[in-house]
Amino acid sequence: MIREDEKKELLRLAKSKSLRQDMRYLSANRHNPFVKDGRVDIDAYIEFVTQFNEFINHEPKPFKPMIDREMKL
Repeated sequence: MIREDEKKELLRLAKSKSLRQDMRYLSANRHNPFVKDGRVDIDAYIEFVTQFNEFINHEPKPFKPMIDREMKL
């Protein structure tokens, strides 16, 4: 539930002309870096995830094969 002071702040921000202009600008200029020519570029995503894992020093877990014989969704 939103507190009364938070509600007043949201109403004040909703009336702000500059904030609405900023949001329109962001909406018009946003793009998805993983979509190229209208299709998802899996290589770009894998490259991003690999570099991000290097950046945060994520140590990969060793591969463990699944041993379930019957898997149903």
